[in-house]
Order: sequence, then C-alpha cells, then structure tokens
Amino acid sequence: MPGVSARRLSHEERRQLAVNLTRVVTLYRSILDAYIIEFFTDNLWGTLPCSWQEALDGLNPPQLATLLLGMPREGEVARYRSVWPLTLLALKSTAYALAFTRTPGFQTPSEFLENPSQSSRLTAPFRKHVRPKKQHEIRRLGELVKKLSDLTGCTQVVDVGSGQGHLSRFMSLGLGLTVKSIEGDQRLVERAQRLDQELLQTLEKEEKRNPKVVHTGPRHPPHHVVRWVDPTALCEELLLPLETSPQSGARLLLTGLHACGDLSVALLRHFSRCPEVVALASVGCCYMKLSDPGGYPLSQWVAGLPGCELPYRLREGACHALEEYAERLQRAGPSLRTHCYRAALETVIRCAQPELRRPGVQGIPRVHELKIEEYVQRGLQRVGLDPHLPLNVAALRAHQAQENRVVAFFSLALLLAPLVETLILLDRLLYLQEQGFHAELLPIFSPKLSPRNLVLVATKGPLGEAFSLLETEDS
Repeated sequence: MPGVSARRLSHEERRQLAVNLTRVVTLYRSILDAYIIEFFTDNLWGTLPCSWQEALDGLNPPQLATLLLGMPREGEVARYRSVWPLTLLALKSTAYALAFTRTPGFQTPSEFLENPSQSSRLTAPFRKHVRPKKQHEIRRLGELVKKLSDLTGCTQVVDVGSGQGHLSRFMSLGLGLTVKSIEGDQRLVERAQRLDQELLQTLEKEEKRNPKVVHTGPRHPPHHVVRWVDPTALCEELLLPLETSPQSGARLLLTGLHACGDLSVALLRHFSRCPEVVALASVGCCYMKLSDPGGYPLSQWVAGLPGCELPYRLREGACHALEEYAERLQRAGPSLRTHCYRAALETVIRCAQPELRRPGVQGIPRVHELKIEEYVQRGLQRVGLDPHLPLNVAALRAHQAQENRVVAFFSLALLLAPLVETLILLDRLLYLQEQGFHAELLPIFSPKLSPRNLVLVATKGPLGEAFSLLETEDS
C-alpha cells in the first residue's frame, strides 16, 4: 500500500500531517467508530452517501480488494465498472496519501522463498520453537538493534515485554549483544530460561560436531527478570546494568517487539527521562489498550488539535491487518461471511434482550459450513440465551443476501484504519522531537507476515547519514 515516509518529512511537515489526519479522522469518524456487528441494527449501509452505495453495491470481494483497497492481484489491471463519485475517490486517495507507508525495502521476504515455514537467514537452533512470523520478526528487529547498538555505542540492550525470550535469545546468543529481558509473567520467564539452556546445549553440540567453526569468547544468554513495568513510573530494575556491563557510564538501548498498549509508552518515557538510555527501537501494538488519558496523546502538538481524540473503537480498528484481509478478499473464501452472520445474530439478540449489546461470542467452528439460522442458534447459546427461540428465517436470509454490503462497509473501515495508526505513531514521534530527540519510523517487517510492522527508532543525538544503515534491504 502506498503512503508517506516519515523520514522524508521535516518537523513542520510532521505537524501539518497531524493536522490533516485529525481533520480526516473527524470527517469519517462515523465509519471508523462503527461496529460491523451492528450493520443491521444500526443500518450502517444507510449511513453511507447514496452515490457511495451505488458504486459499492454489487462489488464482489476481489473487486473490493482491487478497486477500493488498491491491492490487485499481481499483473491485474484495475477496471471500474462505473464512474465512482469524487467523494469516494477522494477518500481512497486521502487514505493512501496520509498514512505512513508500510512497505519495507523488500516485497517477499527472501528468507522464505525455499521453505515458507523456515527462515533461511536463521540457523536451525534459532528456528526451533519459533513460528515463521516470529522468525522473521526477531531476525529483522534483532539485526536493526545490533546496528543501532553499534552506532550509538550501547553497552546493554533491555528487551521489555520479552515473553518467551525469542528476540532476547537471538540478540544475545546469535548476535553477541549483552541483553537483559524484562517480563511480568513468571511462567513465560521460566519457559524462556529453559529454552535458553536448550539452545546453549544445542550450540555446544554443534561446535563439537564441527570444530572448524570457532566461537570467540563465552556465550552469555539473556539475563531474565520478572517485573511488571508501570507505564506511569520509572522502573529501576530496567535501568540497572548487568555485572557483565560497565558499572559506570552504562549506555542502554531499549527495545520491545510488539510492546502491548501502555508498555510501548513506558519505553518512550524511560528513553526521554533517563540519561543512561541512549537509544530506542520499539514496535508497538494493541493500541486499544492504551490508557485514556495517559497513553495518547503524548505530544503537546497533537493534544492541542481539535478532533485528536481516538476512542476505543478507533484504536481497536487500527490493529486490524489490512494486507491480510485484502488477500482474503482476493480469495473470496466463505470465511468472509462471518461478519454478516454475526451482524444478523446481533439483531436476534437485541429482539430477545434489548439491553444486551455486542456480547462476546466465543468462536463458532466452521462457520462457513453452517446455515445462517444454525449459526444464530449456536450464537444464542454462547451468550446465554435460549437457542430454541423462534427465528424469522426469511429475515435472516434477507440479511445473508447483503453479505457483500457488509464486506464492503468493513473494507471501507479498514481502508481508513491505517490513518489512526499513523496518528498514534506520529504523536509519539512529535513527543520525542518536542524534547529535542531524533526519532524516525521505519517499515521493518513484511506487512503480510506482521501487520504491526513499523519500528520507532530514537536516539539522543542525530545519526545523520549513518541512519541509512538501518534501512538496508533484505538480501
């Protein structure tokens, strides 16, 4: 998907982008703030301009992917069956023009060309217990952290929200960095420590089998700490140097791979307030879990803009996977009907118990094989209602006939969702710049593998031309 590169924008241009984003988000807030499961109860289709309805009505899923989302199949030429209204074309162009580009310097990760489940850029010991998506992420972010550490003279990397330690393990045992891992879940830390020992044993066995491979110096696994990081206060444990690091003049690099909600904000605050933290490489996620207020907005500039507010629904929508959904549209599989079925179920729930709105429905297996009335019966049972309630099957079938409209409305919301993510990340850039720091955003992962693929890189001194070293393409 095309977009704007944060690196090519001056500070004033970034501020103007924030102004434009808040205006556009305000203009299309009714689409962004809608819940697709209320498509029928709130007549969401009727909220669209009539000219938009005429343009979108009847488009099949592949046409929506190509014409609306701008993601055609390879070699496919977009052909409009009718003249679209200028307002709809303007929305499409604006969504493309104002969102940060999510396209990295490679199209298909070269590491998976031979085997889609095994990265050719990681040796077998580092792939074990790690899914392909995570293999791609730990390699790409780990290598960026290594370059950033070398450029800024860091003595220690702190991996916050380290989970099972896959990134920390690769950075320490694969790239030779001194790493402290901080994770709040005791069970995850214990598993990480077991995986550390397993990897160390595997590497020692490989050395014995292949003595020609010489490893210089002792191997140091990550140092794991069980600690919840409070986003509103500084964490002393996070700042303590390890025994293997210089006790005086420690220079820390903070990183977090998909640091959830306020955890990514905590990283920014530690970077900005602690002189020993000299660099940051953070990939955020779960924007709907940001504290409100506190997690957004952070910058004075964005906080002062009218329309800057991003309620829960908008932040939750920003976490969807646009590229993955476009691929689903191109395949036009039966799984696309799930939203339509769930929206139809909501109408039955409201009739049976009006005060029950948008209840969570546990996953119903093999939805695409069910008739709509069968789905509704199972859904009623899952929300604690009588599954044998009399159903208006004709009305349900009429809802099912509007499946493509449901998909079209959801596609509109997904088209706009990257603007919300851009505003959240732009706010973080401006927050750091307001304090005199150098901050950039880079698309680091393949968006098809990892939807939240933008890494915020910050330093306390400009890297100048050296920053381009962090943008090297996959080879």
